[in-house]
Amino acid sequence: MEERGIKKINLTGEMKKSFIEYAMSVIMARALPDARDGMKPVQRRIIHGMNELGCYSDKPYKKSARIVGEVMGKYHPHGDSSIYEALVRMAQDFSYRYMLVDGHGNFGSIDGDGAAAMRYTESRMSKICMEMVRDINKDTVDFMPNYDGEEKEPIVLPSRIPNLLINGSTGIAVGMATNIPPHNLGEVVDAILALSKNPDLTVTEIMDNYLPGPDFPTGAYILGRSAIKKAYETGNGLITLRAKSEIEDIGNNKKAIIVTELPYMVNKARLIEKIAEHVKNKNIEGITELRDESDRDGIRVVIELRRDVQPEVILNQLYKLTSLQNTFGVNNIALINNEPKTLSLKDLIQVYLDHQKEVIRRRVTFDLKKAEDRAHILDGLKRAIDQIDAIIELIRSSRTTEIIQQRLMDEFDMSERQAKAIREMQLQRLAGLEREKIENELNQLLETIADLKDILASPSRIVDIVDSELLEIKEKYGDKRRTEIIQGTFDIEDEDLIPVEDVIISLTSNGYVKRMPVDTYKAQNRGGKGIKGMATNSDDVVDSLLNMSTHDDLLIFSNTGRVYRLKGYNIPEFGRTAKGLPIVNLLNLDKAETIKAMIAIHPGDVEDEDYLFFATKNGLVKRTPVDEFRNIRQSGKIAISLKNDDELVSVKHTNGHEEVILAASNGKAIRFKEEDVRSMGRTAAGVRGMNVDGARVIGMTTSSEGENICVVTQKGYGKMTHVDEYRLSHRGGKGVKTVNITAKNGELIAIRAVNGDEDLMIMTNEGIIIRLPMEQVKSAGRATQGVRLIRLSDEALVSSISVVDKSEEESDTATEETKDTTEE
Repeated sequence: MEERGIKKINLTGEMKKSFIEYAMSVIMARALPDARDGMKPVQRRIIHGMNELGCYSDKPYKKSARIVGEVMGKYHPHGDSSIYEALVRMAQDFSYRYMLVDGHGNFGSIDGDGAAAMRYTESRMSKICMEMVRDINKDTVDFMPNYDGEEKEPIVLPSRIPNLLINGSTGIAVGMATNIPPHNLGEVVDAILALSKNPDLTVTEIMDNYLPGPDFPTGAYILGRSAIKKAYETGNGLITLRAKSEIEDIGNNKKAIIVTELPYMVNKARLIEKIAEHVKNKNIEGITELRDESDRDGIRVVIELRRDVQPEVILNQLYKLTSLQNTFGVNNIALINNEPKTLSLKDLIQVYLDHQKEVIRRRVTFDLKKAEDRAHILDGLKRAIDQIDAIIELIRSSRTTEIIQQRLMDEFDMSERQAKAIREMQLQRLAGLEREKIENELNQLLETIADLKDILASPSRIVDIVDSELLEIKEKYGDKRRTEIIQGTFDIEDEDLIPVEDVIISLTSNGYVKRMPVDTYKAQNRGGKGIKGMATNSDDVVDSLLNMSTHDDLLIFSNTGRVYRLKGYNIPEFGRTAKGLPIVNLLNLDKAETIKAMIAIHPGDVEDEDYLFFATKNGLVKRTPVDEFRNIRQSGKIAISLKNDDELVSVKHTNGHEEVILAASNGKAIRFKEEDVRSMGRTAAGVRGMNVDGARVIGMTTSSEGENICVVTQKGYGKMTHVDEYRLSHRGGKGVKTVNITAKNGELIAIRAVNGDEDLMIMTNEGIIIRLPMEQVKSAGRATQGVRLIRLSDEALVSSISVVDKSEEESDTATEETKDTTEE
């Protein structure tokens, strides 16, 4: 129904119809490549336009604006920007594995810089691009009218190179997208030849012997083969790409990560900005300098690191947080008979093979027709020369050329083309030598015609031609693979990158922490002066040492009863004399919070009955299952609830059936069974373990740690006493004398259970560390004073001790022995 020129239509139907038309236009005429030549319409028109303009690889460059104008005016009336952008991309060595355009001028960079305006740049077809249009004038492909019907353009290019496989394609259509990765030409040709001979080859066999995977123009790594196999079999898959990098020693005990190849389609400038942003936001810590040293010889991004960080860990964090590692989503969608289809690797190869067979068949047919036409003419010329007198008489007696041609056809039984050729024949062709030339050419043509007919009659010969010409292309343009395929998971935990090794974790009373190799200190004899273990401030003392593995969990307990969790490798490594890093840089500590205890837990060794046993300064004790500490994070949680005047002193890892020995600064110790203390929750306050009677608890040890009790006093005296000398009592008592406290040896500072075959490390408040064999610590009774273990200056005091496995090294320097003295 129409009223005053208004037509009423169904809006839903019109929208559906219009959208389908738009979608099909985008799919077929813009975004998706043809499976045969791997080109989208705009790319095909650019190559055809350059071919028509004569922009050959051996001819001078032409202004890009001229090429764009030619393509826009004749074939692609959709604006110059889309044409120039497509042309620029085909000229970028970081976008195309085998560039189809040879560009002269600024065609952009991997940093995302745009190309210069088309009036400044010049272009021509690359050498390999010439193979795309080879034989196009031999009726090898169909042509169609252009948009205005005044020109003809090819529906598809002959594409004598497997362009879709070697250069890939990317495009977003309506409701679908394509993302086909590029490959190495030599490998693709090998795969095509193998599949043409044996169509039953599996994808695994192709990958193992011919085509292992994509080969990107920017190189880098592909992680794993399983994702490639899935993509090749189904046409869909997710391939993980990783930048190629190496760790260099840049001197001054510092290292740097050098990135030399990036994953495909990664913008280098944006990548560097992203890394800098993560460093600024402290998502990645340990990077001191970031700079781009790339030049025309290649990419070089330098990431300098702090001395104390693990380069492998920083690199792994960069992989996780930046595009140094990203994914390429394979989606092999291409047009077959103007229909979008998802293609496997074998499908892609087969479509290309079928196209090449058709191109060869049509080329042979063209050459055959041309040869037959020429042979037909030569046959007429030969007959004319044989009857030259009669022909001359016929020509002399005819009034017009039209009469000559008609009489030749009628009287000599010649075709129109033969008659015309004889009519236009020059007198010089009457020479005897010319007659011989005609006969020789005719004989050669007859052989060629027979051969061409044999080719058309034999599909195997067509395949052989395809194979031989592909081998010729491989020989001419093949190059080495750039992308390396490596095995292994792409989701690597930081821990996997760090070697498992025994280390010593040291902590000062002012909160400086570091880790060192366990063999940093050589064993010395008792009474030695020790070696400088750490540079400390005058008001700082080494508080504790812990022997553990880099992969163990380190539970750190503060004086306020909070617990924090780190891995051994999270503690920065420093040299023997270095001060270390303030632990507040690693943990979220309050201002008044200090670290009082550290224990190491090997995650795989935790049993259901494992406990953590706590002791406070005021003599309270508590035990809590280790399981309650599995989810502790760097932010920390409550480990024990404390009163205002109390603080945590020690924590031990127990099996639930051990004996506990608490020692106080007044020289007394108490021994009781762990079971005397019932299991409590993580936030419980605990029960009385020892009546300290005005003193303070200075340490705790357990029966599983050794059969001897080693005690050390503030002034460097110590001894070992067998654990049986401490009577087993109940918790809550005042305990028995473990060392005779005098002005000479000072109050009790440390207690450890030992077997007697370890090494003892003693730290002083001046930062001096001595390591001596436990055999040199005298065994004495419970109430003795002990012997001098370390010679101290007047102001020095022992701050802490640590027991480590015996060192196999002997001291390089003999140290002075001191006289054993024992006082009752």
